[in-house]
Amino acid sequence: MDGIRFIHTADLHLDSPFLGLKHFPKELFKHIQESTFTAFERVIDSAIKGEVDFIVVVGDLFDGEDRSVKAQARLRRQMERLHEAGISAFILHGNHDHLQGNWIKLDMPDNVHIYGKEIEMIPFTSKRGDKVHLYGFSYGERHVVERKILDYQKIGNADFHIGLLHGHCEGGKSIHQPYAPFTIQELLQKEMDYWALGHIHMRQVLHEQPFIVYPGNIQGRHRNEQGDKGCYQVEILKNGITSLTYIPTATIKWECVDIYCRENNTLSELYSKCKEEIDTMKDTNQQSIMVALTLHYSNQLSNEIQQVIGNGEFLEMLQDGITFQEMFVWPYAIHRTLNSISTGLMNSFMNNLNATVKDMKEEGVFEQTVSSLFSHIYGSRYLIEPDEEEKKELYNAAKELIVLRIGEGEGRSRG
Repeated sequence: MDGIRFIHTADLHLDSPFLGLKHFPKELFKHIQESTFTAFERVIDSAIKGEVDFIVVVGDLFDGEDRSVKAQARLRRQMERLHEAGISAFILHGNHDHLQGNWIKLDMPDNVHIYGKEIEMIPFTSKRGDKVHLYGFSYGERHVVERKILDYQKIGNADFHIGLLHGHCEGGKSIHQPYAPFTIQELLQKEMDYWALGHIHMRQVLHEQPFIVYPGNIQGRHRNEQGDKGCYQVEILKNGITSLTYIPTATIKWECVDIYCRENNTLSELYSKCKEEIDTMKDTNQQSIMVALTLHYSNQLSNEIQQVIGNGEFLEMLQDGITFQEMFVWPYAIHRTLNSISTGLMNSFMNNLNATVKDMKEEGVFEQTVSSLFSHIYGSRYLIEPDEEEKKELYNAAKELIVLRIGEGEGRSRG
């Protein structure tokens, strides 16, 4: 091959705590806990099978700054596999696993190169004699808000120059923190042959020739990280032509499916509709799926069916009998929409409702409301304080309940 081949991955989040999911069945939660490790093993499998020259891991290898020995040991084992295959690894730490954390450090094998907190160039020479200069830095602390891109500079002569940057592209749509911000134009001005990015969990190709790429994370960890997750195999030829091959790595995928209700639907018919969708997903996918069902026009269902849905019995019906020995589809939530209130009125109401919820979060209303429960001399023994993801779920459930009650009221007024 007249050029280089490498794997670009980022945002592994090994040993993620999977906040808000601990209420799942024990066997299922164990599968979920292992999913990030399994996904990373698939990344390494792809690197070895593809006989790449090296891999780059662009930040957030671990989910927290106080990384566990278990997570480090699992990472080291995969690095040893690369070492045995003669493949180098270039790693930088991001905002989640910054260098300032406290942990017992496990040394990595000689094929692993880890960037320090200042931007540096690490040279690499392939087995075919191609010279590569790789530039990057690790986060010295969690909050890196300065424009680190301004300090990137090409150094010396090399066949290929590759930039590694864990940061936020300005002007893009992202819920992630705007750490180490940059613009596409700023990256292009550095005249790199490839920009390997990290931090954003959705894969995006921001520019081609040269390619500027977010590979996304390797494993979805909750319902907001839906769809395929993986990494890229990158080939750059000496004539400058670059090609990307997407490699799916997730062992569990998060999805949503729409179910449309009718006024005369019986409970059996609704159950059959949902089961049919679940079975289709199982037959057409090569990985396990966590699925949320959205029931549209749910206000047309009878009060009896509404009650079975609302108290959780219907979800339990759908979950009954599912095992986790092989690939599975697990319905983890049911959401209901009305689709009968005028769009303008509903949009206006939802804007006000969302603003109210935002104010409640900022003012700590949730904590104030439940404080008496957690301070109760007897009741507190049986309570576990909810994490942020669980609080979010409670807020969403409350909003859904409010909207459904409004729909019921409108239905009665029309009758």
